[in-house]
Amino acid sequence: MTLSALVVAHNEAAQLAECLERLRFADEIVVVLDRCTDASAEIARRFADRIVEGAWEREGDRRNLGIATCKGPWVLEVDADERVGPELAAEVRKTIATSQSARHLIPVDNYVGDHLVRWGWGASFGRSAYPGLFRKGTKTWGNQRVHPALAFTGEAGPPLTARLDHYVDRNISDMIQRLDRYTTARARDLRESGEIGEFTPNVRRIVSRFYKCYVARRGYREGPYGFVVALCAGLYPILSYLKARLDKD
Repeated sequence: MTLSALVVAHNEAAQLAECLERLRFADEIVVVLDRCTDASAEIARRFADRIVEGAWEREGDRRNLGIATCKGPWVLEVDADERVGPELAAEVRKTIATSQSARHLIPVDNYVGDHLVRWGWGASFGRSAYPGLFRKGTKTWGNQRVHPALAFTGEAGPPLTARLDHYVDRNISDMIQRLDRYTTARARDLRESGEIGEFTPNVRRIVSRFYKCYVARRGYREGPYGFVVALCAGLYPILSYLKARLDKD
């Protein structure tokens, strides 16, 4: 066994089968099911070699357990709303056969509905690449509720070239609802840490993060989609701050 594919899911019955079908090239498939009340478990049993079911408040806890459950020396970590195409699958197999590195970035194509939005992601609201292929034991997730910190050991290798397809949002309304979920979780982390921050710096971040996504990361190339992505990225810090400061829970 050389490659374990890991998927962590919560009520992803609508997405899970297609995701797992694309992972059959791996030597084993491991699925972690977090508080699933839909048909996710039934679907996982059709594809997975190992299934872990439980309830975790922190994303990092369930992901670290999933990594520990994998048997292969290499782990490919994807989410239920992501798809590994044939080119990426072939490049993953080729990479792990020759790589001396601890991890490799995988470039991501993000879709809103069926519309590809390649430019402008970042600033805590989307990713254009992620360290999804790594040697077991070299990647550890932090305990934050949203966007957990990552700790690595070993040297990073060159990024892969084939892209992962990520169906990040169904539509603009779904994107705005995701912003609401993310900022609520971030607010809880801020309150628990006791480092809520100040109003004025978070107001400034509206502009700096919008600029980062819309201009520096060329979100303007995506037209209205790029504007919405940059707007959500800009609002993320101030909404998180306001919820942490003003909401009771």
